[in-house]
Parts: sequence; C-alpha cells; structure tokens
Amino acid sequence: MPSRRSGLFPRPSLPLTLFWALLACVWLAGGASRPDVLGQVVVRGTAWTLLVVLALFGPRLSFVGSRPVLVFLFAALALALLQLVPLPADVWQNLPGRRPLAGAILASGQSLSWGQWSMVPQATLNAAGSLVVPFATLLLLLGIQESERRLVITTLLTFIGASMIIGLLQFSTGAFNNVFVNDTRGVISGMFANRNHFALLLAIGCLLAPVWASESRNVLSWRAAPAAGLALLFLLTLLATGSRAGLVLGILGILLGLLISGRTIRRALKRYPSWVFPALMTGVVGIGAIGVLASVVAGRAESINRFFAMDQGQDMRMRGLPIVWQMTRDYFPVGTGLGTFDPVFRMYEPMALLKPTYFNHAHNDFLEIVLTGGLPGLLLLGAAVGWWIWASVGAWKARSAGSVLPISGSAILFLILVASVFDYPARTPTIMAFIVIAATWLSAHGRAGSSALPQERASL
Repeated sequence: MPSRRSGLFPRPSLPLTLFWALLACVWLAGGASRPDVLGQVVVRGTAWTLLVVLALFGPRLSFVGSRPVLVFLFAALALALLQLVPLPADVWQNLPGRRPLAGAILASGQSLSWGQWSMVPQATLNAAGSLVVPFATLLLLLGIQESERRLVITTLLTFIGASMIIGLLQFSTGAFNNVFVNDTRGVISGMFANRNHFALLLAIGCLLAPVWASESRNVLSWRAAPAAGLALLFLLTLLATGSRAGLVLGILGILLGLLISGRTIRRALKRYPSWVFPALMTGVVGIGAIGVLASVVAGRAESINRFFAMDQGQDMRMRGLPIVWQMTRDYFPVGTGLGTFDPVFRMYEPMALLKPTYFNHAHNDFLEIVLTGGLPGLLLLGAAVGWWIWASVGAWKARSAGSVLPISGSAILFLILVASVFDYPARTPTIMAFIVIAATWLSAHGRAGSSALPQERASL
C-alpha cells in the first residue's frame, strides 16, 4: 500500500518494513550453517511469519525479470523433496553406496523396508526447510515499491557496517559472543560462526561502498567521504579476522567496486583536468595501502600472518579433499542427499583426521553439491553458473545504459562463487539472502522501470 505521508522520511510500505525485519533477524541469528543452533529456529520462524503477513496484507507481486531466481529456488526445493520420496527396498539398496546401510540393517536383525534416496532423510528435510529464507527474501524484495528500491543498497551497507562493529568489539575486547550461533570465543567472526563467512561479508561491503557513492545524483556529494571510510574500515577489519581466503576476497571486492563505479566517477569529473581521475584513484588505493601497511606493522593483520604461515600439510581442507573426492565418485550419479555430508563423511573419516572438532562440510561447496546432489545437483549447479555468466555478460555490455546495480549483483555473486571454492558460505541464512538480492539485481539488467533494484540516479 503506498505511503500517504510525504517529506524527508516518508512512511515505509509494508513490504519494505517486512524486508527490514527479515534482514534484522538474519543479521542477529542467521550466521550459522549448523541445523541444531538456536538461530535457525529464530530465522526460519521469522521468515515464515513474514511470508504469511505479506500474503495476507501485502500487494500483488510481479515476477517479471526475476523468474530465473524463482526457477532456481524451486529447482533446489524440488531436488530436496525428490530425495525424500520413499523407494522400495530393492530399489534404494541398489543405489550407489547403499549396500553398507542395507548390511547394517540386516545385521541388526531388522528386515529391509522402504527407504529414501537420501541416506539421512532428516538432514535433507532440514536442507529443504532452509530455503524459506531465500524465498522470503525474494518475495519481500519484489513487493517493495519502485520509489523505495533505492534504499536496498543503503540497507545492505548498514547491515554490513553493523556486523563490522561487532567484529571490532570482538577485536578490542574479545568478549562478544552470539548466543544464536556456534561461534568460537576469541575468534573475530562478527555475527557469524565462521570467520571466513564474516570476511566474505566484509569483502561485499568493500565492493558496495564505492557503488553506493557513485549511485548518487552527484558523485562528489557527501557520500564520497563516508564510502571511502567504510571501505577502508571493512578492509582493516577483514585483515583482523585471520581469514586467508577473506584477504583475497577483500582485494577482489575493492577492485570490483572501483571498476564498477569508475566510469560514473570519470563522467562526473569531465569538467576537471584529465589528471584528476587517475590521481583520485591513485590516492584511494594509496590510502588503502597505507592503512594495510599500518595494520601489518602494528601486528593487527592476522589474515596476512596466517596466509604466510599456511601449512598445506596441516590444513584440513587439503587433507580432507582426497577423501571427499573419493566419496563423490562412490555415490555418483545419485549422491547421498542434500545436507548429509557430515554423517556420511564419518563413514569414511580416517584415524589421521580425527580431532576434537569435526569436518562439518567439504569446504568446497561445488564438490559437496555434486556429492550430495549427484548428477541432478551437478546439472542444477551448471545451469546456475551458466545463467550467471550469460546474465553477467549482458549486464556488463549494458552498463552504460542503466543502473550499476546489475553488474554489482554479478560481482557479488562472483565473490560468493570464489569463496565457495574454499568454504560453504551459501549455507548460512545471511549469505543466502545476499545471493537472492544480488541475483535479483542481475536478472533485472534488461528491463527499464520496474526492476527490483535501486535506480542509479536516485538520491537518498
């Protein structure tokens, strides 16, 4: 329902209010991937509640331009539900890798009965349930009014900035812990359970800060200074997390942000001498380099320290990769079932890898999707990456004709794809929400007017 109040701060519409509520809940409790943490109950319960409110009182939604995102979400849900369909005993026990389970059932004195495609149905049911967060994010985003969509990028920067403040509190006092996630005391992870996921969020902030500044009517407006300050703070906080992958992502985020906003800044500086733009870019990079150097000299750049101290022989990702690869081959083409990595890995885990903590994911989400989803998972993954490449090419070609948000969405997805090579960020509700927002921006690159993204020339 349109707002009847005018002025500097008009009353937000119901979908925007619900969108803010969802992101606030995700910020508070959506930083973990484990199914048994309290945050999962809070986030999913909130998402379902907001969807009911939107269905009862919200406006009619238009899915024009966002259909690819909706199709991929429904395909992921369909795959999870398909893996829960009961199968006759003589069918499921002949699936790749099921013989040990059938043998264990018979050895216990039980008879074989119907079973599911998934080796751990409860885990796959949890994977299906986790999709309520991206579904809610998409539907609430599509319900936001055209005049309000310019606030989305500001909301995301506020989200990231608030997470950064928590990280700085952890860095300075080491006393803050999030009761909603399984974080580790003393580790700088913001509102996440995993510092690598926190570092990814900060890297996205490094990308969005210059984009937010260049999105203003006047690039040289008040946004320039806070955007530069935010990007520097994001980078320095990222260095303190100790995330080695995050160090690479932070550098990529800054470079992509400058690349996306550079053309807009260059156009705004046309009335100045030609040397102003390169001098400005050099100054920005130089200030960032000085900040990083100061952090290193002060001994606060834990990510750099851990990067050079990395021992591949002791890194669990490298040691566990051959085993994960063998598991993938053993269970292909049907997979083990979405969300089943942890219990299935314990069947393969050698004594050499046993330790007080456990190997909860493959730390390579591409490989884990193929392991748990089998050939259908591989096809869905290939289709999603192929769509991202196709849409990104179109968005970058059309960048001069419209908003910078489509290419920003492409860049955010790129950072998440890179992070997924080393970790599993897309399994947290927070990154799920960011994926949907970025994909919706990207999918709208060919449309003018009714897009689910801020307009490039709108001012806050």
